[in-house]
Order: sequence, then structure tokens, then C-alpha cells
Amino acid sequence: MSELFKSDTAKSKVHAWHDRFRARVKAPTTNREVMTRFGRTHVLIAGPEGAPAVVALHGAMASSAHLLVELEHLVSKYRVYAVDVLGQSVMSEDTRLSVKNDDYGAWLGETLDGLGLDAVNLLGISWGGFAAQRLAATAPHRISRLALLVPAGMVSGSTWDGLVKMGLPMTMFLLAPNQQRLRKFVSQLMTTQDDEWMASLGDAFSSYEMRKMVVPKLSSLGEFASLKAPVLVLGAEHDISFPGAKLVARAKELFPTLTDSEVLLGSKHSPPTTDAFRAWLGARLAAFFG
Repeated sequence: MSELFKSDTAKSKVHAWHDRFRARVKAPTTNREVMTRFGRTHVLIAGPEGAPAVVALHGAMASSAHLLVELEHLVSKYRVYAVDVLGQSVMSEDTRLSVKNDDYGAWLGETLDGLGLDAVNLLGISWGGFAAQRLAATAPHRISRLALLVPAGMVSGSTWDGLVKMGLPMTMFLLAPNQQRLRKFVSQLMTTQDDEWMASLGDAFSSYEMRKMVVPKLSSLGEFASLKAPVLVLGAEHDISFPGAKLVARAKELFPTLTDSEVLLGSKHSPPTTDAFRAWLGARLAAFFG
């Protein structure tokens, strides 16, 4: 019996989306499998061999392939290790990690060991941003530079907005799925109406065991006192879950080494999936990672 998915059919449906997005990655990609005590971890690698390494962590219920499509401009300059986050990707072990302790930090550290990487440029997006924070708290020496995009685990949004704008449309879609309800629900997450992303998210929300998904804990003041790495935090103005202005304000309290932060104006939790934004994000990250 699957720990993450409602059925084997549901799992296969999500797996097909990884394959579909991987086919869209313009650069050649290679697979790696890393064994950790928490479970098997899949990594999709792209970018020039010998180029500086960036380890990238995707958001909830996505995959390494989804992420590499959006990081195509970063891949042209860096060797990007897109890690399939344990418990949030069909490509890694079918198991969950606790989000109430530092298991994600320990898991990520062991994944870096398996990849033969020491101190790395680390990019964490949404749920992946939470995992990145756990590494920063427990093994700060493993991070050279830390970039966080709409990260979980720093702030919470309005409970009322979450219920009315997200919870209710999601429930209506899951009870009686159709295109109209999917579009209404996903429009609260996505800045641009990308048909492939929308369909992928619809299948993900329908296929994962949502009732077992727990909201990650919030980072505490003082947890990153030993972190020497420069930090970049990008929030989204209209993010219902992690409001951009609140996120950036909290980042200034949490990270003594915060060197740059920005609120993406007009953006929802999922930033634009456009060529223009991909180029901007790639340049922004490349300038930060150096």
C-alpha cells in the first residue's frame, strides 16, 4: 500500500507527469539514485560538467523535472542537481518525513554525501525551502549560499483567506472534479494560467493522500545563528500561504546573513511560468550564486 498516493493508478498518473516535464527540459539530463537512512532519493542532473554546483529542491507534489523546466537559464551556467524531495515526489522513496523536527535536514545532508558534494549553493522552493532551512539549522557548514523562493516554514498566511480562497475551491474540485473547478482552484496558486502546470497540479491534488499532509513547522529566532552563508529570499506579493511582505520581514529577523530580499509584485505562490520570468529568475540566481 502506498504511503503517499491513493492507489497505484494514482501514482502512475503522477509519474507520467514527471516524464512529460522531463521531455520539456532542453538540456540533457542524467539520473542518480542516493540511498539514505530515510529512503531512496532520486536526483535529476543537468548543466555543464565541471560547472559550479547548485542543489535545487522543488515544491510540494512536484518533481525534479518540473523544477528543471523552470530553471533552464540557470542550467546553462551551473551543474544543477534537482533533488526529488522525499515525501513530495513520485520519483523518490514512497515515504513521509516528519515536518515537526529536523529529519529533512538530516535527509538532505545524507543526500549531499551520496552525491559527493560538500558545501553547496542551495536553492529551496516552497516545501523545498523548508527542507533547505532544516539543513541551514542543523548543518550550516554544508551551505555556501542559500536562495529561498516562496519558502514554507517561515510565516503563515491568513487562516480565513486560506479557507475561503484555497480550502473551499480545493474541496469542491476534489469532490467533483471538472475543468472549471480546477481552473478556479489553481488560479489561487498560479500567476499565469499554464495549461500543463494546471493539469499536473490537478492530478497531483487528486492523487496524493492530502489528509496525511502536515503543515511544516516555522523556523525560530536564533536557529540560523551559526549560518555563515549569504541568504537571498524572494516572496510573492499575492501568496495566500506565505504572504510576500510578511515573508521578507520575517527573513530579516531570522537570517543574520540575509544579503538580499525582494517581493515579486503581482505574483501568486507559483511565480509566472513564462520565458520572460524564467530568464529573469535565472539571471537573479546566477548573480547571487556568483
